[in-house]
Amino acid sequence: MENSSNSDENYDVGYQPSPCSTDPNDQSTMSGDSFVYCRTYSSTSVFSEPVDDHHSCCSEASPSCSSHWSTKRSGGVVPQKQALLTRLVTKQCKNSNAGDHQKLDDLESLDLELEMMKERFAKLLLGEDMSGSGKGVCTAITISNSITNLYATVFGQNLRLEPLNPEKKALWKREMDCLLSVCDYIVEFTPKSHNLRNGAAVEIMESRQRSDIYINLPALRKLDAMLIEILDSFQDREFWYAEQGSMSANSTRMGSFRRVVQRNDEKWWVPVPCVPSSGLTEKARKHLRHKRECANQIHKAAMSINNSVLSEMEIPDSYMASLPKSGRASIGDPIYRYMYTTEKFSPEYLLDCLNIASEHEALELADRVEASMYTWRRKACMIHSKSSWSMVKDLMSDVNRSDKNHILAERAESLLFSLKQRYPELSQTSLDTCKIQYNRDVGQAILESYSRVLEGLAFNIVAWIEDVFFVDSTTRNQD
Repeated sequence: MENSSNSDENYDVGYQPSPCSTDPNDQSTMSGDSFVYCRTYSSTSVFSEPVDDHHSCCSEASPSCSSHWSTKRSGGVVPQKQALLTRLVTKQCKNSNAGDHQKLDDLESLDLELEMMKERFAKLLLGEDMSGSGKGVCTAITISNSITNLYATVFGQNLRLEPLNPEKKALWKREMDCLLSVCDYIVEFTPKSHNLRNGAAVEIMESRQRSDIYINLPALRKLDAMLIEILDSFQDREFWYAEQGSMSANSTRMGSFRRVVQRNDEKWWVPVPCVPSSGLTEKARKHLRHKRECANQIHKAAMSINNSVLSEMEIPDSYMASLPKSGRASIGDPIYRYMYTTEKFSPEYLLDCLNIASEHEALELADRVEASMYTWRRKACMIHSKSSWSMVKDLMSDVNRSDKNHILAERAESLLFSLKQRYPELSQTSLDTCKIQYNRDVGQAILESYSRVLEGLAFNIVAWIEDVFFVDSTTRNQD
């Protein structure tokens, strides 16, 4: 008992580690919430229980224990009660041993997570430059990459409509809480009236969370929780998944079904959804439709926040220097003639006429339209001596609305918006990538990367539900 007491004194019972849920291949940044600090309030804790000489026992059978119980037996204990007390003491000894082993395992897990936290914290401070020479990237890019890598670690292998693994879910919540905690210290000062004791009113400056973070971050957290809830709702489902190549091509129904589903060769790694021979029930289809609509609305909200944050980022001088001298040469003569000569411009009609066949063509068109738009905007402001983009943006309100370059810039903007709406899975344009690369605002970096990964997850959920509907429709038509 003395040895056990001395051993207990070497442990800090104020710390209780959370379950270790990290991936050995995880490339995300440090997790500041890798352990949970809490007090042990339970009166039955083996570390806080008072020692009673008449009811305590050592972890191993010792002469002192034997002599103690032999004394009790000599005192005339009833045989039935003696057997009961013997079983009770044995159970207490086993529980004490199990508790000691569990505490040792918890401490080892805590040490492991602390070391992992130190490593990730160091990478964050070094700006991903392990040489320590100060050539690392800025904090904004480091945090943006951390959120992107964390999303890939947690959701990269999750290609099905099923609840997220509990360890992955805990990892996502713990590390996102750590990365987003930076926003608590990004503040702005606002004037506030304050009344003194003598009745005089003075104006003081009060700090509060920056307005863009105050508005967008709670909304993104809500969207995050809703997406996790959608995945959790598929705990009990009528469909299942078959890995690529796991189904025999000689089977009657499943063989033909596999040939139908394999409609996108570039997505060979995506698991194939399967449904019963009679198809899904109406209840299951209703549930899928509801979740698809929810995920679609979440996708639109996340995309709106992402576009808003990107629009507020400063355009790098390198991008402005690379703009073509002529917007017409960038966008092409056919599109330019329609945009300039038509009286009522319809971007949807123009997109229908272009017959875009692939995502690559859509992205290339988006880059050319965006470059033309900023070329025309710059020309519209050429009468001013100020050439930096921050000044151009402020001077746009002073430009003549009937100016040719201004009209073309507005029509190019509407065309770009329609293009992104028609192809929501479109990759980032060259300007967006350039903005993220040269951005130095930590708050904007967090909002942009967080909204981008949520946008991608929502889009994937909608696509997975569409796959299930496609399989269900094909199966019922075969019947």
